[in-house]
Amino acid sequence: MRFSLLFLLFTISVFGQNDYPKDYFRSPLDIPLYLSGTFGELRGNHFHTGLDFKTQQKEGLNVYAAADGYVSRIKISTWGYGKAIYITHPNGYTTVYGHLQKASPAIEAYIKKKQYEQKSFEVEMFPTENELVVKKGDIIALSGNSGGSGGPHLHFEFRDSKTEKIINPMLFGFDIQIKDTKPPVINSLVVYPIGDSSSVNQIQKPIELNLSQQKDGSYIAEKIMANGKIGFGVNTYDLFDNSYNRNGVFKVQSLSNGKPFFGYQFDTFGFDEGRYINALIDYPRYKRTGQRVQKLFMIEPYLLSIITANNTYGIIDVTPNLYQNYQVEVSDFNKNKSVINIPIEYSALPVKVPKEEKRTGFFLKARKDNSYAKDNVSVFIPAGTFYEDFYIDFDVKDSILYLHNETVPVHNNMTITFEDKVSSEADKSKMFIASREGKRLGFNKTTRKGNVFTTYTKDLGQFVLAMDTIAPKISNPNFVEGKWISKQQFLEIYISDNMSGIAEYNGYLNGKWILLEYDYKTKKLSYNFEDNIADEGRNDLKIVVSDNMGNSATFESHFFRSQQQ
Repeated sequence: MRFSLLFLLFTISVFGQNDYPKDYFRSPLDIPLYLSGTFGELRGNHFHTGLDFKTQQKEGLNVYAAADGYVSRIKISTWGYGKAIYITHPNGYTTVYGHLQKASPAIEAYIKKKQYEQKSFEVEMFPTENELVVKKGDIIALSGNSGGSGGPHLHFEFRDSKTEKIINPMLFGFDIQIKDTKPPVINSLVVYPIGDSSSVNQIQKPIELNLSQQKDGSYIAEKIMANGKIGFGVNTYDLFDNSYNRNGVFKVQSLSNGKPFFGYQFDTFGFDEGRYINALIDYPRYKRTGQRVQKLFMIEPYLLSIITANNTYGIIDVTPNLYQNYQVEVSDFNKNKSVINIPIEYSALPVKVPKEEKRTGFFLKARKDNSYAKDNVSVFIPAGTFYEDFYIDFDVKDSILYLHNETVPVHNNMTITFEDKVSSEADKSKMFIASREGKRLGFNKTTRKGNVFTTYTKDLGQFVLAMDTIAPKISNPNFVEGKWISKQQFLEIYISDNMSGIAEYNGYLNGKWILLEYDYKTKKLSYNFEDNIADEGRNDLKIVVSDNMGNSATFESHFFRSQQQ
């Protein structure tokens, strides 16, 4: 009960919007703003933390500082935001610009200096407030497709400079620049019997309900004949006037007899809350079908700050004297709304389709530590790793660990340990704990102490000790050895690894380290001759690439180049 009270107090004021400045920040682009991603949109293992602006399907558009401030952080990464610039503003907010192609000349020179000092493409810098000062409207970068981007666009976000909480950019007046008169689209509505004694339409499994759209645009669900505890989930998306992208919605709210029952809206949240997306959605359904149904109830409460809930956490107890006028409202930021009315009646009819529950010899209690061991393998699961109790599959056969399956979401790291007393020291130096899917093996960062191998993972499935003794491949340079390449701006070459993955790459021209940029999407390394390291005439190139198990490959060649053009 104490937890329930704390949860209600924690969420009671979440939906009250702060008074954010509406005309302080300008657009980071000078083109009409069309969205390919909204704040809070449901993504893999996280909520989207900003707005994704389309860049006309191309790179190289000017990106502008949204307001006066200074560049407080620069992160250059192969993954995630790719090339990202952070600007801290004097009014307490920080803006973030991600997936950039390159920075403006002054900022780019600052980045290159650090990269050459650290001899690394991937760097993170925190300039002081006097080093890289910018004014509102200054060009700070060109838009791109770097990092984990799936196509050219600009990722743009706001943070509270003190707390680092992410804030919906729409709250700063950007909604005015994005035309939206369309209500969210309802794909499906699902009802869930909760517990052993509940049923809906004589069924104890989740049921997708038929919806009928009315003349006023609202929906009426088919009548529910239920008894016991039930909850609902909705699959929905939003559309904008000038875009066909299926984006995330802003607010979902259920009401019981006209009063708020359970809901959430995407104003602001913390980075450490992102993985709770897997508790919010019907995760097993998502893994089976790819469809994200957003649940409007909690069986076990979890502290996701965007949620407001009553004392039943959105669960309805259908009893003989129930009078329930239940509704679901789905809204976008511009207050376009879709409403579902759901008639619920009590029914004492017997169950015809019972729920299916596979019972194993291991019942995991989510709020307690759990340990399992067999043969040479052990698994430690700390309290809070899972959201709910369940029967977990655990077995070891032929040195393969079978640890349940991917339909159960994992919130925190588990520890998996293998012991190998048989292999030689040379072999053990090349071994790691791999995820196994059919014949495919995936690398997990593994530590070894003597005969014991350990990895930390948020994945379920099969695991096995694997060995990688094969060096990476270096291939397809964009020049012919011994030829003149004076007109080329870039050196390009491709690298790949068959198992443990690329860990490090270094390039040298005439013995001097050069900056190679790696794009994991294309597996390409590139060097820009603008760095002015090449000599007049002959240049000797050496590239060394290593994988995560220390296997290394070297490519050596030479070319001729004139710098006087």
